[in-house]
Amino acid sequence: MITKFSSLYVGQIELDNIGLDGTPANDRWYTKDELNQPFWTARDIAQTMDELGYYSFWTAEHHFQREGYEVFPNLIQLNLWLATQTKRLKLGCAFNVLPMWHPVRLAEDYAMADLVTDGRVVMGVGRGYHTREVESLGAPLLDQQANRELFEEQVEVMLKCFNEESFSHQGKYYTIPPDVEYRGYQLRDVTCVPRPKHLPVDIWMPIASGKSIDFMARHNFKAMVTLNGEKIFDQVVRQYHQSCLEHGHEKQLGEDVMWGAGVYLADTQEEAIRRVEPSHDERYKWFAPFGFVRYADEEGRTWGTPGAPARTPHLADGIEQKAWFCGPPGHVIDGIRSIEERYPGLEHFMIHWAEGIPPAEFKEQLRWFAREVMPAFTERVPVQR
Repeated sequence: MITKFSSLYVGQIELDNIGLDGTPANDRWYTKDELNQPFWTARDIAQTMDELGYYSFWTAEHHFQREGYEVFPNLIQLNLWLATQTKRLKLGCAFNVLPMWHPVRLAEDYAMADLVTDGRVVMGVGRGYHTREVESLGAPLLDQQANRELFEEQVEVMLKCFNEESFSHQGKYYTIPPDVEYRGYQLRDVTCVPRPKHLPVDIWMPIASGKSIDFMARHNFKAMVTLNGEKIFDQVVRQYHQSCLEHGHEKQLGEDVMWGAGVYLADTQEEAIRRVEPSHDERYKWFAPFGFVRYADEEGRTWGTPGAPARTPHLADGIEQKAWFCGPPGHVIDGIRSIEERYPGLEHFMIHWAEGIPPAEFKEQLRWFAREVMPAFTERVPVQR
């Protein structure tokens, strides 16, 4: 039963001339001051969500983004600051791109954040998808097998940092500690200082493939699934659930899954579509070339695979696929419930902020959603059994 509501802000500036016929994504190049603005926007949105009773606010790590779509390079630093500007809101990392980090440094940074915020910063890791940033920072991405191998070893090191009082590691990419003398003795192990206060650490990952799902289930990581059509969502939730059971983690269907969808409230569906469509299209103008069209055709084939559509999606496609809910509050409530009712363990719903919506407009959407949609879920009387 959904009771926890969140939002994702990937760190876009207030974009101008949006939509399919607007400025081409590769032609956008903004000034230093414009690219700095999302940090203050993040604070404003986090404070608003905190006041309205949302559960968590998530941001995304990226680098070199002069185009202005995703400008936050360090989520733990950002969330430490946001924790000082808010009272209770959890602050999620969606995601720390692990191949661009040394896993010990990331583990130390997260442990500090967990300690000083008393658990309000939420850990998330991913493999990355921008060649410009991952390859520029010295990690493989074009070689997907090497990227996966590196990532999985980094996770192993990070978990040792979190969970073991002292550890050593010998792998393909890391030897920790090195075989050196230290203060008169030979190093055999090291200790991560500090270690997190809250153990085991809840770690979230995006679901991207079957291999990712098995890896996540093996480590009992939690799953974020955003802007997927209902058929794709159902496939990955059921596969994640089955993999968790196979690895000995008993869960209800939908448990430890965060479902994310696009939402836009208006008095009518027609008005909502008219207002949000350029922002929706701006998102896919940037993200579709990276393969982020997670819709299925009538036969269940993912868009972009043989026989399925390969075009950039329209908002009407997203509404049909139940990846977007547009219209008056009652219509949005019914849409969310139509998915919720299939997954008894589903607790989390995330609102996606379409990249072209101005911050002031999105804040008003958050207020309206909190006022007229959230209570339909958070104030339900439990059924007596």
